[in-house]
Amino acid sequence: MNIVLLRPEDWIDEQRVLLKDQRATHIRKVLRASAGDTLRVGRLGGACGQGLIESLDAHGVVLSTVLTEAPPPRHPFDLVLALPRPKMLRRILRQCAEFGISHLHLIHSARVEKSYWQSPLLQARKVEEALLAGMERSRDTIAPQVHLHPRFRPFIEDELPGLTGERPCLITDMGAQEPLGQYAGTPALVMIGPEGGFVPFELELAQANGARPVHLGERTLSVDTALTATLAQGSAVLALRPG
Repeated sequence: MNIVLLRPEDWIDEQRVLLKDQRATHIRKVLRASAGDTLRVGRLGGACGQGLIESLDAHGVVLSTVLTEAPPPRHPFDLVLALPRPKMLRRILRQCAEFGISHLHLIHSARVEKSYWQSPLLQARKVEEALLAGMERSRDTIAPQVHLHPRFRPFIEDELPGLTGERPCLITDMGAQEPLGQYAGTPALVMIGPEGGFVPFELELAQANGARPVHLGERTLSVDTALTATLAQGSAVLALRPG
């Protein structure tokens, strides 16, 4: 936990919070903090800063906060991702939060098992837990918004054009001529397929609705590796900028 995320119900006045759940346990037992120590804190959906421990015991931790810093900048890419296997989903949600994407659209695809949509990991509480884990690791306070689209064709034809706006819409495909890397640092909507990729019909339909095919390199990648490669390439230019 690299930042303590503060929820609306934590506040006891304008500056102080009382933590009584696993965050308090983490502060006492993992961080081994004491009264007078300062911790990195942030208001969920808002500013970051410092929290001074006023008191702590087995019943909770009281922090006095000063929140004057903006959260980290958002990733330039929004993602459209074919729903991955349940055992991979939590890790992918956490990675999206770590990279700071704003929107993740999970869609159906021909190579996605219909049973994946019944996974308990898609429940709002489970999604939130995975996102918070990524945010705590990356010191972020803004959660990605996760959208579920269980029908492929209606999403592509009815929603994709409106989501793209003025940004390029890119779809990953091993046979593409353009590399994704040339869009590094550019706001874009990027589509990533399931294991085995999008089928030809899906590629054609997406391109008919404005998507441009791009490749991630010469190797075939698993979904979680493709996701990491996509987000890393998209933020490569930002990482090189001073300040």
